[in-house]
Amino acid sequence: MRYFAGRGDEVFIASTFACDDLDFPVQRLEFTPVAFSAAKKRTSAPSTASSRTLSLRTQIRQWLGPLTIPASARRLRAFINEVRPDLVHAMRVPYEGMLTASALQGLVIRPAFLVSIWGNDFTLHAPSTPLMRLYTKQVMKAADALHADTQRDVRLAREWGLSGEKPALVAPGNGGVRGGVFYPPEEPVKNPVVINPRGVRPYVRNDSFFKAIPLALAKRPETKFLCTGMQGEPQAMSWVKELGIEHAVELLPAFPHEKMGEVFRGAQVVVSPSVHDGTPNSLLEAMACGCFPVAGDLESIREWITHGQNGLLVNPADPQSIADAILLGLEREDLRREAAGLNANIISARAEFGANMKRVGEFYRAVMVSTQAHR
Repeated sequence: MRYFAGRGDEVFIASTFACDDLDFPVQRLEFTPVAFSAAKKRTSAPSTASSRTLSLRTQIRQWLGPLTIPASARRLRAFINEVRPDLVHAMRVPYEGMLTASALQGLVIRPAFLVSIWGNDFTLHAPSTPLMRLYTKQVMKAADALHADTQRDVRLAREWGLSGEKPALVAPGNGGVRGGVFYPPEEPVKNPVVINPRGVRPYVRNDSFFKAIPLALAKRPETKFLCTGMQGEPQAMSWVKELGIEHAVELLPAFPHEKMGEVFRGAQVVVSPSVHDGTPNSLLEAMACGCFPVAGDLESIREWITHGQNGLLVNPADPQSIADAILLGLEREDLRREAAGLNANIISARAEFGANMKRVGEFYRAVMVSTQAHR
């Protein structure tokens, strides 16, 4: 959104979360809550809820969230009718895509409808409840085009009802990696430092990650583990204490995006122990900074990482698997060096911000022209 506002396009935002501190100009910002989204403005601080509580909240929203869509859709429909956009881009399926598909029903002048996929939209949310299945199918039928950050999600979108005639773009979810922020250090990192940048998410197996730490420390006791977005998180603090790893683990706050490059450049290995994912932005950014990636063995991740070449793929539910991969990454300087070179080429070819955003702009234009031609 910042990119398009910066190039002079008129940008209107209907946000499902309160966000009144934008650092780029928009024509109008409208708060449009759905599925119990918070009216209170979000901050960069991590949640004080445990991962178990977050998982329970997710399940409650999956069952009850769709019931809020009709009322919220009336509000969004009125907003769309007023501003008359050329294109509406819903940034994920639950619940923004569901809200948009419902809001567009019955409009006389209907804008083009593009929906983006988050990495767990199809694998975690869509099959979770009958209403989530129903609304996901409605979104895929209503959308004029799809944006995904993996080829896997394009395939799954077709299985959930997106017509094969409708266009799809595969590009990183945040537009790509900004080379001015995320780049390798001048000299290779000498100290054994491992970073987990995923924070607290119900689909990230941080329990396995923390259990892997003492297994790794048994062979490399000097290793330091950094966990961003986990400062003050009760479950993380409990794991650290119970496992007796206080001396080796630092629970850090959620840093601003522009600060994460510096954090990544201080680490040798990045760990992403997720069981549901598309393309994690933090993983690409860490790879751009020269970190050796250790990630859950998922179809989407295999689109970026070839096991044993530019990273290692593990069973995210198995602490020993994670520990073994961390140790191999720490001990094999040649593997880290080769992976860093391969990953630099991958990021440059597939994830560079400027090139990707140019593709997105062209895709927007093509979707709007195609939609107008078929109506």
